[in-house]
Amino acid sequence: MRHVLVLGANGQIARLAEKQMLADSDVHLTLFLRRSSRLKPEDLSREKVVDGDAADRNALTEAMNGTDIVYANLAGQNIEDQAKAVVASMKKAGVNRLIWISTLGIYDEVPGNFGKWNNQQLDGYLDRYGAAAKVVENAGLDETIIRPAWLTNKDEIDYETTQKNETFKGTEVSRKSVAAYVTSLVKDPAKDVHKSVGINKPNTDGDKPAWY
Repeated sequence: MRHVLVLGANGQIARLAEKQMLADSDVHLTLFLRRSSRLKPEDLSREKVVDGDAADRNALTEAMNGTDIVYANLAGQNIEDQAKAVVASMKKAGVNRLIWISTLGIYDEVPGNFGKWNNQQLDGYLDRYGAAAKVVENAGLDETIIRPAWLTNKDEIDYETTQKNETFKGTEVSRKSVAAYVTSLVKDPAKDVHKSVGINKPNTDGDKPAWY
């Protein structure tokens, strides 16, 4: 049985990943989020639900009791503080495996006109998310950072990946595809450890996402 703690459990990618992970009867989920009342009873099957703030180290440490994998789907102005809290709590709780959702562009790895457009659209945002990723990378955990392209709600699983030292590909990817990649890491926790992985839909290169 793999016990997964999902931080930011009501996020769109997280909800899709939870559904995919629960297809495996050997996976048990603890959903950690502010205002658990947003989750309807019919949305839950065998998950445990915990109310809490991802910047609250005591709440995080308590929720991590018995956890094998932490999957963090967090956002906000205080994302760096949240990263520090997650890392400190994981160390205190003795949990090593971390899956961390970030964004494309934090290493200035997005090429050409799309890279320029992305930097303009995410001005300020990239600095915060880059700082949080650096906290995760330097934590000494078994981390995987995921850097999705611009997200769509397409009902498809179609993606390719690039590594930190490679040029980012494509402009978009479905949330369902990102969720599928997260699920693949839960199924094989040794996959892509100590990697920062860009994820995009193949053949979507351009100056910006086609739908934008």
